[in-house]
Amino acid sequence: MLTTLKTSYTDTRAADLAWALGREPLPALAELDLELSGAKLQLRLLGASHQVLIEEDRGACSETVACMPGSSTPLPLGVERRFGDWEYEFAARVETLSQDSFAGRAQEVIALVTDHPHGLAGTFPGSPHAFTAMVAQRLDGQVGWRTWHAYPQEGQLVVTRTRVGARLPAGR
Repeated sequence: MLTTLKTSYTDTRAADLAWALGREPLPALAELDLELSGAKLQLRLLGASHQVLIEEDRGACSETVACMPGSSTPLPLGVERRFGDWEYEFAARVETLSQDSFAGRAQEVIALVTDHPHGLAGTFPGSPHAFTAMVAQRLDGQVGWRTWHAYPQEGQLVVTRTRVGARLPAGR
C-alpha cells in the first residue's frame, strides 16, 4: 500500500534517528493492520519515521525508530534482547548513494513495498524520493519486518531489519 503523508518532512537527517523498544503507540499518519499466523501486527508510519506494534498470545511489544526529542538511544547497528517471552533482534545500516543512484534505489524500494501484500509506504510532500517504507512477514515461527527511511538531501537510505520469535527453553 502506498500513501502520500499529509505532513511536512520532519526527519531531516539520518543521524537524528533513535531506536526504542516498548514505547507506547505514537500518533500515526498511516497504519496497516496485519495478522500473520496468529501474530497481530500494526505497521505505523509516523511524522518522524516508523513504529511497529506486535501482539501474540505471549504478550505485546513495540519497536520505534524515529526522531524522538530527548531520546538517549541513538540508532544502533544491532541489538539482541530478551523482551518478555520473546527473543528480539534488530539491525540497521545506512546506505550512502549518489543522487542518480539514490533516485533509482528509492523507486525500487517503493515499487517493492507497494506491490507486497504486507507492505506500507508513505511519501512526503516536497520531494519525490522522501519516504518511509515497511514490509512484514512470518517465517519459521518468527515475525519479521524491514524498513527503509529515505533522506534524499543527504543521499542516505537507512535500512532496518527486525526479527521477533518465542524464547527457546534453556538447553536447546
